[in-house]
Amino acid sequence: MFRGITMLLMVFVNEFWKVYNVPHFLEHFATLEDGMGLSDIVFPMFLFAMGMSIPYALERRREKGYSTESTLRHILSRTLALLVMGTFICNQESRQMLGNRALWVLLMVTGFFLCWNQYPKEWKPASWLKALGALLLMGLAIYYRTPDGALFQGLWWGILGQIGWMYLFCAVAYLLFRERPWVLAVLWAALCLMNLSVTDWKLQKQTAAQRAGIGFAAAAVLAVLGMAAHTGWIISKNLGTLPWCLFVSALSVALYTLLRLAERNGITGWFKPISVAGTATLTVYMIPYLFIALWVAVSPTPAPWLTGWVGVAKCALMACIYILCAWGLTKAGVKLKI
Repeated sequence: MFRGITMLLMVFVNEFWKVYNVPHFLEHFATLEDGMGLSDIVFPMFLFAMGMSIPYALERRREKGYSTESTLRHILSRTLALLVMGTFICNQESRQMLGNRALWVLLMVTGFFLCWNQYPKEWKPASWLKALGALLLMGLAIYYRTPDGALFQGLWWGILGQIGWMYLFCAVAYLLFRERPWVLAVLWAALCLMNLSVTDWKLQKQTAAQRAGIGFAAAAVLAVLGMAAHTGWIISKNLGTLPWCLFVSALSVALYTLLRLAERNGITGWFKPISVAGTATLTVYMIPYLFIALWVAVSPTPAPWLTGWVGVAKCALMACIYILCAWGLTKAGVKLKI
């Protein structure tokens, strides 16, 4: 639920560039502007969801009998996939490329799905389709040029690439120190990264109400620490300041705890319409790029009336359309899985 809500918000705020005069509290704040908007919260909340899922995923592999070496290879392959996708997306966004950008973006997303679609097990054509996807992406990277002659390059790795590096660090840290939670606590304190897997051992004997109380108390402590840090630093996502990190951690812990309470009390029916955002998250993230390819091909100018809350409503509608498209693709057996 947490991951699904976060992804829905992510595709929602990513639509703002197509409309005018979005209310400031929904946008990214400027680098030196003391504060944060909704757009500054979404990406770190996704990192929080990723970090929370790592202990569950790695423990599940351990229960199934996978070796540490096998799990490490799995971590590295997932990291590589995120870095590759992030780098491709970053290159098409960074500078105007030569040639037909719409076609390039369309082929890029096609290559992603060919390489990392969740094919049926033991389906023989899968390996051929993956190889075709890899060749397609290699060809696109070789073909890539910018007006000033620059080649395809790493740049800043893109959002997915940054997620990949964070995933690599957190997953390896958990794999190495899962039996020594104090080490994870030290890593959290040193890097100011929220990782609630540290508290999992402490909460095993607690009741649901006690766990919720600890969760909300942790959120309150993080918020107080954020307010204390705010006396010395501004709140800035772009600079990654301490108050921003602590406030986002507080919001994430509070929301996660609230969702756990909803789950335990059976209040989950509201999530069903957007559940695909939590189960096919990467697919939902990629679908807007297909629409971007169409946008670039048509080269429209946003209508003047797409301004303010009307523009925000349009962005919300597009986010719902992306969710619906992802639902249709998963029903047809098309789902990105790394």
